[in-house]
Amino acid sequence: MILGFVEQLKGVPTTLSLEMMTIGRALAADMRVPLEAVVIDDDGGEAAAALATYGVSTVHMAEDARLGDYAPEAWAQSIIDLIAVISPQVVMAAGSDRGNEVLAHVAARAGLPLAANCIEFHPGEPFTVTRQRWGGSLLEDATLDGAVKLVLTAPHAVEAQTAESALEPTVAPWSPALDEKDFRVRVTRQVETAAGTVSLAQARVVIGGGRGVGSAEGFASLEELAVLLGGAVGCSRAVTSLGWRPHSDQVGQTGTRIAPDLYIACGISGAIQHMVGCRAAKHILAINTDPAAPIVAQADYAVIGDVQKVLSAVNTEIRNIQTR
Repeated sequence: MILGFVEQLKGVPTTLSLEMMTIGRALAADMRVPLEAVVIDDDGGEAAAALATYGVSTVHMAEDARLGDYAPEAWAQSIIDLIAVISPQVVMAAGSDRGNEVLAHVAARAGLPLAANCIEFHPGEPFTVTRQRWGGSLLEDATLDGAVKLVLTAPHAVEAQTAESALEPTVAPWSPALDEKDFRVRVTRQVETAAGTVSLAQARVVIGGGRGVGSAEGFASLEELAVLLGGAVGCSRAVTSLGWRPHSDQVGQTGTRIAPDLYIACGISGAIQHMVGCRAAKHILAINTDPAAPIVAQADYAVIGDVQKVLSAVNTEIRNIQTR
């Protein structure tokens, strides 16, 4: 059996988790075993219903009021407890911040092998995986040993796709054996983003700004375009290093990996670390004064010119179209 750890927000599975379950469904078909899911926290019931279209046969739900707040060690111990009961061959999670942390705790506590950034699986003896290294510039084939294989899927390695036919998954609640020390690290409060804003990871349009934007104040034109297009604003690592934008806005290898329909890169040179974060974008439009900038060669479209002048013209035209 393949067991997928599904993250969710207010009962809705995250995009990265649905991508992971898409990969998991293919692996389960290759191994001719069922695909099951584990959901932890108090909105698990709604998430279980959403997983019906992804070929999930059973959704395991941890029952413990203390699990409503994210506690990495407690969540990991819950999965270890479940592994002991149902004995899956493979446990998968999305390569998100939370997925990485929880499965790393599982591996350390249970003494199990863990492979990260996986994009392909080849079951059998030996069980091998293909994983991204060096920001995706290198693919590595690795052998994964152990009675239970733990794997993290690379973000946006595939597009989330529903199964050809939906199942009626069985919801199987269980009460994990947890100690108070498992809750020594936990989230006690979350600061919600402003109402109506779109998260960087989920946005269909992202406006990214680099050093070429000129200043923190220069991002006003990017913010305006994001509002006009219903998108989100991102930035390069250079911008966060300068203190112009918070790290939560960073797109790249050490920031958020995005997969919008359109990524508009404004004044960004296109270093490999940044391209790792936006390579899943369906289309890239680069605005840059340097026609030889690396991102121009990677872009589907390019406008060579001053970022602020170009955006001023674009924003004006969009406003005119929207008021007609």
